[in-house]
Amino acid sequence: MDETEFWEIIDATREAADGDPEEHADLLIERLTQLDPDSVVDFARHFENRFHRAYRWDVWGAADIMLGGASDDAFDFFRCWLIGQGRHVFEGALHEPDALASLIDAFDPEVDGDAEDLGYAADEAYEALTGVRLPDLALSDPPSEPEGTYFDFEDSDGMADRFPKLWARFS
Repeated sequence: MDETEFWEIIDATREAADGDPEEHADLLIERLTQLDPDSVVDFARHFENRFHRAYRWDVWGAADIMLGGASDDAFDFFRCWLIGQGRHVFEGALHEPDALASLIDAFDPEVDGDAEDLGYAADEAYEALTGVRLPDLALSDPPSEPEGTYFDFEDSDGMADRFPKLWARFS
């Protein structure tokens, strides 16, 4: 599976779910079970690579503003949600996290920003296909700390300066 196919599957299942993160995960599992096990492993590798790429302080800061606070777990679930928004939103957010203010139309922090189940879709699909757990993906270890320079999420002035568009929309 190449990157284009990965994003096509993400997009098609998100659109069919009409933006509902739980329905998105269910449809993604359903779609992945239509593939062969090796393709599901490839999908999982693509997902994990993007999950790790988004482990950055600036992306965490954006999540903190959008969600009204983001613990470690909330940031993990946010990164799954971010991948689930598709290539355009994902890459745009990594390029400039403040751009999420315009990349995302409607956003309800009670529903959006939390797509934990997307992170398990490949695992569930692989197990459904094979009866065994998803094998090790043979990826490098995830970073122990987010990339970039830490900054204080509690510093309102600093957050407003760093993320003016998100601050104006979500604070």
